[in-house]
Formats: sequence, C-alpha cells, structure tokens
Amino acid sequence: MSKYIFVTGGVTSSLGKGIIAASLAKLLQARGLKVTIQKFDPYINVDPGTLNPYEHGECFVTDDGAETDLDLGHYERFLNTPTSQSSNVTTGRIYQTVINKEREGAYLGKTVQVIPHITDEIKRRMLLLGKDKKYDIIITELGGTVGDIESLPFVEAVRQLQWEMAEEDCMVVHLTLIPYLSAAKELKTKPTQHSVRLLSQEGVHPDVIVCRTEQPLNNDLKQKIALFCNVKPDAVIEAIDASSIYEVPLKMLQEGLDVIVLKKLHINGYAAPELTKWKAFLEKLKYPKSKVTIGLIGKYIELQDAYKSILESFVHAGAMNECKVEVLDVHSETINVDNVAEKLSKLDGLLVAPGFGSRGVEGKICAIKYARENELPFFGICLGMQMAVIEFARNVLGFEHAHSTEMVKETPYPVIDLMDEQKEVTAKGGTMRLGAYPCDIKKDTLAYTIYKQTSISERHRHRWEFNNKYLADFEKAGMIPSGKNPATGLVEIVELPDHPFFIGVQYHPELKSTVENPQPIFVHFIKAAKAFAEKRNAIKNPLLQSEMI
Repeated sequence: MSKYIFVTGGVTSSLGKGIIAASLAKLLQARGLKVTIQKFDPYINVDPGTLNPYEHGECFVTDDGAETDLDLGHYERFLNTPTSQSSNVTTGRIYQTVINKEREGAYLGKTVQVIPHITDEIKRRMLLLGKDKKYDIIITELGGTVGDIESLPFVEAVRQLQWEMAEEDCMVVHLTLIPYLSAAKELKTKPTQHSVRLLSQEGVHPDVIVCRTEQPLNNDLKQKIALFCNVKPDAVIEAIDASSIYEVPLKMLQEGLDVIVLKKLHINGYAAPELTKWKAFLEKLKYPKSKVTIGLIGKYIELQDAYKSILESFVHAGAMNECKVEVLDVHSETINVDNVAEKLSKLDGLLVAPGFGSRGVEGKICAIKYARENELPFFGICLGMQMAVIEFARNVLGFEHAHSTEMVKETPYPVIDLMDEQKEVTAKGGTMRLGAYPCDIKKDTLAYTIYKQTSISERHRHRWEFNNKYLADFEKAGMIPSGKNPATGLVEIVELPDHPFFIGVQYHPELKSTVENPQPIFVHFIKAAKAFAEKRNAIKNPLLQSEMI
C-alpha cells in the first residue's frame, strides 16, 4: 500500500511548499523509493489554462494534455518523472465532478453537502495515484495557506484521512515562516505557533514543521517551536534561504528531513541517498567557466513565474555548458525600429517567448529581424516561432502586412492561421492542442544535430499554426521546415541553414527540461551563444583573436 505525505503551508503564501515537497521527494527517490507528487489548488477555476500569467504564473502542460499549476514543473525537474492529469486538482474540478454526479442522480435524492460529498471527492482524488500500486510514497501539496476559507475542505479531507489510515501510513509536513526583525535583531516564532494552532483547530496536527528563515535557527529556537507546537525537537527543520532551488534537497538532507519521514512511516532497510549526478550538476552551476547574456523577449516579464520553465531550462543548459546564463528581460512593447539595436546589441542570444494576443508582437518581430540580420543566435518558442515566420514573410518574401489571423483576421498573407480542428471551437478552457505529439525531423538539419534522432515527442499548447499554403514560398527563400507532425503535416520546427543558429519551434521544449536531462535545444542554444560571445570578444581584443587562430 502507498504511504501518503501531505504538505501544508502557513503564515504566508509563496514560502516554497512546492520546492520543499519536490526536495523531499528527491531525497526519498534517491534512496530507491518510488515517489510521485500531486498538487491540490483551492481556486475555483477548473484548471489554470484560462488564467492570465500575471494571475498565476505559467501554465504547465503534461504529456497527457493537462493544463496545470507551475509547481508540477518543479516536481518533474527534480524527480525527472512525468506528471499527469491526476497530479493537479482544483476546487473547481472537485465541485464540477460533484455537481455532474448530482445532475445524474448519483446521490439518490440526498442533500449534497461539503461533508461528506465534497470531502469524499477530494479524498478519492488524493488516493487515486495510489490505486495502481506504482508508488511507495505519494506526496500531496495543498495550495494556499492554512486559515484561508477556500482551503478548509482540503484540510478537512486530510483530517479524515489521518483518522481513517493507520498512523504509519500518513503524515503531515507543515511549512511556516520564521521572520527576522532587523530592528530587534531577533527571529520570531509566534507566527509559526499561530499557524500550527490554526491547523490543529481544524483537527490536523503536523508531524514535521519546516521553518523557512533568512537566519539560522539555533537549538533554543527549535526547542521552543517544538514545545509550543507539540512536535519532537528533531522534527523542527530549518529551511534557510538558498542561492538556488537545487540546493534545497541537500539542505534538507543535512537537516535529516528524509530520515524523520522514513521513521514516521515505518519504512526500514532504505539505502543511502544516491545524489552523485545532482551534486555534479550543482558543482557546474556554482562554478561556471564562462558567461553569456540572453535576451528574453516577452510581455509578462514583470512576473518571473510567467516564464518559469524557460528560466529553469537556462539553468540546466548553462550547467551543461559550464556557463553562467544571465537573462536580460526585454519587454516586447518597448522595442521598435529606432531602439532595437541599442536594446539588443549587447546580447549573446535572443529567445522570443510564447504568449497569446496582439500586445507586443511588433516588438517581437522587430527583435527577430535584428537577430536574423546580425547573426545573433535566435530561438523562438510557440508564438516566438510564429513571429519568426511572419518576420521572414514580410522582410524576405516581400509579403507586405503578412500576419497571423490571431491578431489580424483579414491579413492579405495569413502565414499563421487557425488550425482546422480549432475552427469550430468556442469554449476556452482545455480546448487547445494540448500535450505530447510526435515530430519527424529531417536529417542534415540543425534540428537533427540538436536531437540526434529523426523522431521526437514534445508538448504543445496552441491554436494557431504555420499555414502550409505558403510552405513552398518559404522553402524556396531559405526557411526550412526541419520538423513536421507525421500525421497532420503541421510544421513543428523552422530554421535558417545560412544562419549560425536560427530555430523556431511550435511546441514547448522548456516543459521537458530536467536537471538530469537538460532540453537539447536549450543546450545547443547556449553553446551557440558562447561561440557568438567568444567571436565578438575576439574581434574586440586582437590578442584573443590571435590565440583563437
């Protein structure tokens, strides 16, 4: 039978429950246990697919087409294991299921209530991943903060499961904040005490308290927290700020979090954690041998979480190249013909990010033109690829006013058009082309050099596509469709062979990059940026140029 760990949060949001859950899962996995993680979110949206990135950060997409919370990206990056539709559940999905059952008459005329009907559905979803007995441990992160009205049904479901399960099959890890008051030069435990009290009032008592802090916790503070929160002193875990999220598993290892969990769940005979690859990755991350500056052109740059998977993919690819990747955010709305050279001239590479809508697209097109004409390494993702197609159509093919029908329905040259399967779709939620699809790659192309195989599978999230009506025009002018969907002929990858590195992809490669398996396009993009930087530095410094020769 699978054992269950529930991770709750108190005091404030954004403490890093997802990172703590993923770090604990990594340590348990490194000991040879089969572990997975799921996230329960208290908002009423059925999924985050219709949310503005400013509201909730990026929408992470799984292989089976689920639009999910960005924390699932952390789970995959840490565990190197794909998540699924079952891995993310919202209040909206719970209520939708219960209401649909009520309409079908499933409750035999009973009054449908939060308890037992809503909590029963929450529990069913919480236990779903354990049904097929694939996992030894299932970690469930509860979104929100203890005390929030919307979180109450989830906390109540955990209370019921604690009561129903054997003591060694279920435990609760509670993440809180220990604030440091600089005026008093003191760490304060009172918020944590109140948070645990709130949780206890709902009938859930934590077995482990993880304390997020900017300053180290001494033994006296740990003893105080243990005394007032009714846990053992060794169950009070310090989670001090780290320079990288990838250091957190090692910090939790030092604190013994995994050992405490194994003892509580009565799991014996476990191996020592095997973290050789993880430590090697951290070593490269901490001590890079070179540096590149990559421009991230997007329209949600005010919120870093809007491009979370892209930023983490740069971390993975940078370590692989033993190179520090400095990301320079450039708002696409601020770019125009007059200032593009000034804004982009110091870059070693340009990534044009995905997105929806017309805002900022002309700035993206302007930036891509600069990259194409100045041999600046370019990488476009989804909308970024589509903007590269539009730029090429306008400035190379001479298709004046070429555009996407997403932005300009009556464009004379719809080089990007709505997919046929999307033309009758009116609902917004969960109706895009979602999840993993195959892509066949041509040999003797940049894409083949990157992937080293002719067939790949990548995740998608889009409605518009390359219009194959214009495919012959693009090929004749030098833009090569190096990757296509074998069933539909959808152009998945475009590239320019006469450019040092110019590639656009319709899919989202950032969603599959992990610490152990960095996404190959990102790895090669950073490699190209390094070469560009070295060449530019050599031109500036004749001595370096002679050394290179």
